[in-house]
Amino acid sequence: MPTDLPAGSAGPPARTDVSAALLGGKTFRSLSEQTLSPKEEQFERGRQTLGLFLAPAVAVVFALLPVPMDRTQQLLAAVLLAVIILWICEPVPIPVGGLLGVAAIVLLGIAPAGDVLAPFGSTTIFTFIGAFILAQAMLKHGIAQRLAYAVLSFPGVAKSTYRVIVAFGVITCILSAFLSNTATVAMLMPTALGILAVIAELLQDRGVVKPDFDPLRLRLGAALMLMLAYGASVGGLLTPVGSPPNLIGRGLIEEATGERISFAQWMATAAPLCLVMFVVLALIMFLLNKPEIRRLEGVEEYIRKQKALQGRMSRAEVNTLIAFAMTVCLWLLPAAASLVWGTDSAIYNFLDDRLDEGIVAVLGASLLFILPTNWKERRATLTWTDAARIDWGTIILFGTGIIFGSLLSATGLARTIGTAASQNLNVTNFVAITAFAAVLAVLISETTSNTASAAVVVPIVIPLCQAMGIDPMVPALAATFAASFGFMLPVSTPQNAIVYGSGCVPITRMIRTGIAFDVIGALLIIGIIPVMVAATGIGR
Repeated sequence: MPTDLPAGSAGPPARTDVSAALLGGKTFRSLSEQTLSPKEEQFERGRQTLGLFLAPAVAVVFALLPVPMDRTQQLLAAVLLAVIILWICEPVPIPVGGLLGVAAIVLLGIAPAGDVLAPFGSTTIFTFIGAFILAQAMLKHGIAQRLAYAVLSFPGVAKSTYRVIVAFGVITCILSAFLSNTATVAMLMPTALGILAVIAELLQDRGVVKPDFDPLRLRLGAALMLMLAYGASVGGLLTPVGSPPNLIGRGLIEEATGERISFAQWMATAAPLCLVMFVVLALIMFLLNKPEIRRLEGVEEYIRKQKALQGRMSRAEVNTLIAFAMTVCLWLLPAAASLVWGTDSAIYNFLDDRLDEGIVAVLGASLLFILPTNWKERRATLTWTDAARIDWGTIILFGTGIIFGSLLSATGLARTIGTAASQNLNVTNFVAITAFAAVLAVLISETTSNTASAAVVVPIVIPLCQAMGIDPMVPALAATFAASFGFMLPVSTPQNAIVYGSGCVPITRMIRTGIAFDVIGALLIIGIIPVMVAATGIGR
């Protein structure tokens, strides 16, 4: 371990409490709360100063430009541009940037306050709240660490940071093919944080990092968190029920073409895309977020000792697992019904309608306040003080993202952008319209929810294809898959927002990694989907 002390130091630097830093529920931190090098601090201050002045300037200039656009749409676009700059440059906390945009929308008369704020009552928001409370219980009672040690105990996994990250990616992809992407990431993130805490402490003990290092700025942590978020998006493409855009796109395509897309056809078409994308994801992740250490010699012995020290599960741990298992089972039940009876069956429709994702999440979270750890003292598994520590900033952040997505659709701005782009880019043939559909879906999904992206882009693409006499199957499927490709910003998908809320992923690192995966992913969709549609005869 390093022993050199800076000039004037009264003693060795204080040792960072890794567990408190990684498992203490921290999210957005200002510059004063971060451990930065002089160059990093200079860059961060410059980025924030630029955003503080650039955001309002861009909004004012765009609002005054003489563009052939409806006035409401122009004002909304001006506000959205300013908010994107605030999100990228972070002169204010990212959730606050979204709230400033929401306030501007109401003040400029783009939409009334009641309509604007309505998405904060959406099912997605309640899914966040319930999932975060469950995750808080897993962290408080040590289940995250217990699961972390269990995963690291698999033969060979604990010997390499690369294997740990890939293992989490594989698990996330498989689960998200049948579970909600949001739910998958929410339930795996505490385990990932537990593993990260174990590895960070080992790095600290062996002198690989300074004693007072910031564990939230490890490249290893960013790679692990981003693998969870992006892996869920990739796995969600595999089945029609894996992600809401899949159901929306399939429904719109079937309605427009009159051709049914079976579960098996969808999986056969999406499987090669998912496989190639996962390989590319791993390569991009390790190239842009190379872990500080590769080999983890001695970790297996360390894990065995820690597992022995944990002993038997406590009553609180058992209660938390009961609430968690019930939530996951109810989340999975509609998907299981679709596999057995099909998505057109009455049983599936009943379960899908009643077992709303958000309601299930808060129901499972509520069990934590009912299941007792000490009945005589009326002590429950979780207190409200514990629950209040969840990441409300991420919830606000994604709520503002839903607001912008709904307004893009309601004001017609998304349709205006799509139509203008298709005309100006001279989209006149099969390849061009497929590329246009994929790229437009990716761009829109970056600033709105992936569900909103599919709901907006697919209805634009299908009539464009029909007007040109082109079969809309391939372009519409390309738009549907690409709608899940919001990798650049925390508001792009719920899973992005969740891992950003861990505090381990700086916005600049998410943007850099997300751009690379957006570009390569769009190219893969454009190249693979036409081939697979021809090979599987999907919809025929």
